[in-house]
Amino acid sequence: MERPTEPIVRLLGFLLQLTFLLYINQSWVSVGATSQELLKGFIATPYPSVSSFQPLLDNPNGTFSLGFLRNGSSQLALAIVHVPSGEPVWIANPTLWSLWSNPTELFFNGSLALSDRHSGVLWSTRTDGDSVILLNNGNLQIQKLDGSSRSVLWQSFAFPSDTLLENQNFTVNMSLVSSNSLYSLRMGDNFMGLNAEVETGLDQIYWKHRALEARANIVDGKGPIYARVSPNGFLGMYQTEAAPVDIQVFDTFQSSISSIRRLKLESDGNLRDYYWFDSKWVSDFQAIGDKCELPNACGSYGLCIPGGGCSCLDNQTEYSSDGCFSPESGDFCGGIEEEKAKEYWVLNRTGVELPYKDLMGFEKMGSVEVCQSSCENNCSCWGAVFNNASGYCYTLDYPIKTLVSVEDVSKIGYFKVRRIEYRKGEVGFAVWIALLVGAIVIFVGVASYGTYMIWRRKKEEHDMFMVESTASYKDLLRSCSLESVELPKR
Repeated sequence: MERPTEPIVRLLGFLLQLTFLLYINQSWVSVGATSQELLKGFIATPYPSVSSFQPLLDNPNGTFSLGFLRNGSSQLALAIVHVPSGEPVWIANPTLWSLWSNPTELFFNGSLALSDRHSGVLWSTRTDGDSVILLNNGNLQIQKLDGSSRSVLWQSFAFPSDTLLENQNFTVNMSLVSSNSLYSLRMGDNFMGLNAEVETGLDQIYWKHRALEARANIVDGKGPIYARVSPNGFLGMYQTEAAPVDIQVFDTFQSSISSIRRLKLESDGNLRDYYWFDSKWVSDFQAIGDKCELPNACGSYGLCIPGGGCSCLDNQTEYSSDGCFSPESGDFCGGIEEEKAKEYWVLNRTGVELPYKDLMGFEKMGSVEVCQSSCENNCSCWGAVFNNASGYCYTLDYPIKTLVSVEDVSKIGYFKVRRIEYRKGEVGFAVWIALLVGAIVIFVGVASYGTYMIWRRKKEEHDMFMVESTASYKDLLRSCSLESVELPKR
């Protein structure tokens, strides 16, 4: 017979199982589910078990997603990624990463904001909108509802990071900045240019594309030009929507490409276009075709060999990927209390030139001695390159980057290197000396220990011999005494 309490126990067990399943399901939804619109009151925090990307908002066709992008074990950024490849195409604040922990949260209260309880608001759209949506073209928008109509208060296309997507206008008020913050793409009055930050607050243009006005004329007063990546395979410059004033064609120009394109400023300073094909990104354009024309292809005081690799300007230091001498900043104009900052040694090299000399200023001088003397007597000058054929003297008011190797020995370089900086070869020699001293110390220690052990073993053997000798001597005496006692009985 069934006991009266058994149905109650079974019912309680069923309710517990149901509660547990509902809890697990709710936990999964709160972590893994995404939506296609964020409304006021939305809050999200990073989930500890996510290893790379935590999606929060998807676009309708699933190509792009907004979420937390993980950097290492403890940092995150708010980013839009291309879902099939996981490649970020936009980052909210590229120069400031947040902590991947519960104090960090993303919320929408009219403004979309990233904050933590310790530092406050780290990034915000500063809007008073009603919803957040991500369009199929990858554009994130804050929209205001007004009856049946919507207006755009803010959009990510107006604040690019290092990437331009198809049909995203790039204006004079914007800039693309590489992920390492060393290079930028900006628009001018009738050109676009790549710039390198050679010193804090000091840029040097190293690539420039001027509008050729192939299809239309640039008209004064009609507004500034802007650029846009076309799905038809070119980077166009426009003044109006009527026709581009210039096009820079890609390898796939006017080809049938149904997938998305992206133009990215890479961390090496090159500008490249890609299209998505067969589950991978395929490159079909790069602004700078020769590695040696990049602003810092071989690091500080490096020498780039066209068609070859990298070496060092002094022909002695062992080359490494970050250059040949430690990158420096400042100048040689230190005061009395900074005398060491003024100390340097001179590195001379023939057969070198600057990778972007056509975009640099120069002064015509009568001889290489005059050119070098002008740099030597200028405490803000780091180096000079002189062309004997033309008489042009190019001076560098910033730490030396990569030079290009040429066969023309009439192109002569003069470079200052801080004396307080050790050359890598000297550092290597010092390391070898330290290793030699260490080896000697270890040898002496081992030898001393070995000598001690030999002495100790001999001492123990000697002591044992003395004990055995004493014992034998006592036995001998004992036997002799016994014999002396027994003799009278014979």
